[in-house]
Amino acid sequence: MATKRSALQTGLGESLGLKYPIFGFAHSVDVVCALAEAGCIGIFGATRDTPEEIQERLLEIRDRIGDKLFGVDLVLPRGMPDLDDRVAIEEQLPQEHREFVEEIYKKYNVPKATQPGMRSRFVRSEQMAQAQIEKVLASDVNIFACGIGAPRETVARARADGKITIALLGNPRHVQPALDSGVDILVAQGHDAGAHTGPIGTFSLVPQIVDLAGDIPVLAAGGVATGRHIAASYALGAQGVWIGTSWLTTTEHALHPTLIKKLLSAGSSDTVISRADSGKTLRQIRTEWSDEWARDDAPKPLAMPYQDILIGDLLGAIDEHEVAPLMHYPAGQSIAYSHKTKSVAEVVEDLVREGEATISCMHR
Repeated sequence: MATKRSALQTGLGESLGLKYPIFGFAHSVDVVCALAEAGCIGIFGATRDTPEEIQERLLEIRDRIGDKLFGVDLVLPRGMPDLDDRVAIEEQLPQEHREFVEEIYKKYNVPKATQPGMRSRFVRSEQMAQAQIEKVLASDVNIFACGIGAPRETVARARADGKITIALLGNPRHVQPALDSGVDILVAQGHDAGAHTGPIGTFSLVPQIVDLAGDIPVLAAGGVATGRHIAASYALGAQGVWIGTSWLTTTEHALHPTLIKKLLSAGSSDTVISRADSGKTLRQIRTEWSDEWARDDAPKPLAMPYQDILIGDLLGAIDEHEVAPLMHYPAGQSIAYSHKTKSVAEVVEDLVREGEATISCMHR
C-alpha cells in the first residue's frame, strides 16, 4: 500500500527520496543518524574535527544508516593562513588580548586545560581545510555542504563523484558566485540563525535568494523551529528547510546538563551576536562569556583564526572543568521554541504535524 504523500513534500524532497525535505544540521553523529531514520536528512558539522576524525565519523554514520542519505558540512572561509602552524599564529597575538584572557582565567578561577581546546587543536588554515576536504571527497557521503564560501574546484570534484553540493548564503550578493561554482542547492540563512550568521533577516533574505536562484532549489534557514515556520518558508519559495537549533536539546545530542538548562530557559532575546569565539559573527546564548567580551574595556576580538587560537584553550578549560557561568553554545533565536528535552523523532513529528495542519488551513 502506497504511503500517503505528506503536505510538506516538495519536488526537491521527492528527487532525493526523502519523506520530508528537512535538512538537520548537527555536530552529533547520533542526531544525524536519528534524522535519517525519521525520513529527513542529517548534515554532520565537521569543521572542528581532524581529517582522521572526519573519516571515522562518516564511516560510522554510513555503517549505522545503511544506504540512507546523509551529508557533511565544512566551513571554508577565504583568507586563512596557508599552514597549520599554531606557533606562528601565537607569536602574532597582541599582548593586550593575552592579558584579557588571563584576566578571565583568574576572575572565574578557571583551571588550565589538560589538552588543547576544540578551537585550538589545529589552526583553521588552507592546509587543514584541504586535508578535511580530501577525507570528505574520499568518503561515500551523499551531500557536501560548504559554509562561508564554496570553492569551485571542490564543488566540481564533489559533483564529479556523484555528490550533491550545497552552499550556505547570508546575502543575495553571494548567490551568483555560488551558482558559478556549480552547486546543486542553496541555503538562504537569515540573521535569526545560530552560529555564523549574516545581518539580513530570514523573511527578507529567502525570497531574494529564491528569485536569484532560478531553477536551483533553495532551503530556508534561520529561525525555523515549528511547522508554521516550514509552511512560511514554502510561501517564500523555499523547497525545504535547514534546521540546527532544534536538535540541541534532544536526547541524542546529549549536551552537558548545564548547557541544556541554559538552552531550555532561553528566549529569542537571550541570544547575542558575538565575535568572541571565532572572530566572525556568531550567534550564541548570552552568558558571562559573551558579556565579558562586550565590556567597554574589552579588546576587540581578533580575526579568524587568531581569535580561535587566543581563546581556544580557555574554552576547552571552561568545558573540561565545567565552569558554569562561562559555559555557552551557539544557538539561533528559535531556541525560544525548545521547552523540554525530546528525541529527534519527537521533534520531527511535531514539525510535520504542525506543518501539515498549517498548510491545510492555508488551503481552505
